[in-house]
Amino acid sequence: SRGLGDVYKRQVYGQGPFTISLDQNFAKKSGIVIYDNSTVKEFRRILEAGKLEFMDNISIRWIPDNIDTEAEGAHNGNNYIAYTFFIENNGNENLTYWAELVIDDVIRDADEAVRIMVFRNGEKKIYAKRNSNGEPEPDTIPFYSDQYVYIEPRENFYPNDVDRYTIVIWVEGDDPDCINDIIGGEMKMHLEINEEHVQK
Repeated sequence: SRGLGDVYKRQVYGQGPFTISLDQNFAKKSGIVIYDNSTVKEFRRILEAGKLEFMDNISIRWIPDNIDTEAEGAHNGNNYIAYTFFIENNGNENLTYWAELVIDDVIRDADEAVRIMVFRNGEKKIYAKRNSNGEPEPDTIPFYSDQYVYIEPRENFYPNDVDRYTIVIWVEGDDPDCINDIIGGEMKMHLEINEEHVQK
């Protein structure tokens, strides 16, 4: 029989391991839209990256150099999630939006070895949880907190401006915390696009 934990897991992971959501009230007021195909531009409130049934640990060296530009929408590879999408200002005013990458749930300490690479308009940043000594992992930016990977304002977003994002998620095999204890672990995240950051 399935317990409450199984029910919770199905609910939390029902939309896959990574989604992007646009605050509905902010969208109506500002004219901001999100989409994952720059040709069709089908505006949606929630975008969902494709699922992987299983992710083995890999090295960042295995991720293609052109991962940011190779495709739009879901373009997962062998043992990594990759998703490219767009945020566009369809309104009439210069504005600021907040991008907040929220950690919804972690099972079996999977966050200890997960890496999240974020491209915005070609600029790359790699985020990771601090190591067991409290130090940043090499060549990464530490998670903002236990609840957020990062919180970042996008200022001076003018009418007709478009931001291109690519998010890549993988388990880094070179991380000392990538140990057998996290086998079977999972991590659920979503990126929120809001008018302002409100500490939860």
